[in-house]
Amino acid sequence: MPSNPQHREGPFDPLEGYLLNLTRRRFFGALSNGIAAGIGGAALSTLLNSNNAHGMFAPPPMDAPQLPHLTNFAPKAKRVIYLHMEGAPSQLDLYDHKPKLVDRFDEDLPDSIRNGQRITTMTSGQTRFPVAPSMFRFDRYENNEDGLWLSELLPHTGSIAKELCVIKSLHTDAINHEPGITFFQTGSEQPGRPSFGSWMSYGLGSMNDSLPSFVVMITQGVGNMQALSARFWGSGFLPSEHQGCKLRSGADPVLYLNDPAGVSRSDRRKMLDTVQAMNASEFEASLDPEVQTRIAQYEMAYRMQMSVPELTDFSTESKETLEMYGPEVHRPGSFAANCLLARRLAERGVRFVQLYMRGWDQHGNLPGEIRGQTMAVDQAQAALVKDLKRLGLLEDTLVLWSGEFGRTVYSQGQLSRTNYGRDHHPRCFSAWAAGGGIKPGVSYGETDDYSYNIVKDPVDVHDLHATMLHLLGLDHKRLTYRHQGRDYRLTDVKGNPLGGLIA
Repeated sequence: MPSNPQHREGPFDPLEGYLLNLTRRRFFGALSNGIAAGIGGAALSTLLNSNNAHGMFAPPPMDAPQLPHLTNFAPKAKRVIYLHMEGAPSQLDLYDHKPKLVDRFDEDLPDSIRNGQRITTMTSGQTRFPVAPSMFRFDRYENNEDGLWLSELLPHTGSIAKELCVIKSLHTDAINHEPGITFFQTGSEQPGRPSFGSWMSYGLGSMNDSLPSFVVMITQGVGNMQALSARFWGSGFLPSEHQGCKLRSGADPVLYLNDPAGVSRSDRRKMLDTVQAMNASEFEASLDPEVQTRIAQYEMAYRMQMSVPELTDFSTESKETLEMYGPEVHRPGSFAANCLLARRLAERGVRFVQLYMRGWDQHGNLPGEIRGQTMAVDQAQAALVKDLKRLGLLEDTLVLWSGEFGRTVYSQGQLSRTNYGRDHHPRCFSAWAAGGGIKPGVSYGETDDYSYNIVKDPVDVHDLHATMLHLLGLDHKRLTYRHQGRDYRLTDVKGNPLGGLIA
């Protein structure tokens, strides 16, 4: 991608940041006497303190990289709540209704369908690939544009079907969990790239000075749970202020946020002032932009001492609201509690909220485990969408529900009418989105009779990312960051916004 330095602002790589700070330092240092210093200082203060999250300035020329805190066009969404179902939910048992498979129970998957495509080592030794129809009933919700088919496991989600765009034709190259999650979060299977939430924080800035722009919460699920790496919400080569802040489920949602025993808030303020003065002196000597980030993060932590306890206090919520999320809402760390926290974070202007629900890796005993998983998420995720709509937040909040890939139509291991397992399947999987300018009440894309290959409207993960950025007012090709001589972006060198997903 061609560079255009005259339109850049901020450190696009460490060397550029160092030289930029050095130039500014010398320029304003030369104005240190007389009224010019006041003018220069005022101008610099204006530049540094303006958070152009609301598009106060005209956008740069079309060939320029995206400047931080500028949208390229009018956004439909201001924030994202991303519900990641870690482990890969079975699209066949939840969203991709294939009633004809009942007549093909235990038949071998035709070679013409698999067509020599790669499979994991977990089923490569099987001599047969027996077709395993879903044992769960599907219901059609007719109060939509085309009627959505949803599993009986998701009755509460069915009640918000008119708000959902169910995408049945997602596909990915990753066939194992670690690279699959990495790819879905960062646009690359290789570790080290910034996560979606970090790109959004970098591109749009914050709407709340007392909370991070990117927050992460994790819920333990039922069954086999894959490891979660902190780099899934890391900032990669972006400034570290844009990494996700993980909220914990215990008494201290953020480690070391509370003052130690015997330390008053005024003492903490004095200590921070001393540390900030030392950091400022270090920056004068090194011009390292990460020192500035450290200063900002200390101040953020100080403000969070007041904002986080208020955030996590559900006593102000009505009885009706708490009942809507279900009884688990009172258990810290549950998916229901985290969904309510996500709504409260959205209400307070947090840009990107990510909820991980672990336990969807169902290679065996899928019927039993998926019942527990859906019971844990169904009512809460429906309540989240309803709650956002009730408060007028759904229209500019984009909600995404997805795993990292799908599940095979054939059974892994023993197959019976009441029990089966499914292996990893990257060639097609399902997700849904709601609000934030997404077309409601429709399904998008189609798979073949075996939910094995896509036959209509394929959606690459890069396409999904490009579409989401478009809804946020960002051109995915222009939201770039210079690192090691290259302009990087979330969508790498691929992706297109899909008009069929946009209202």
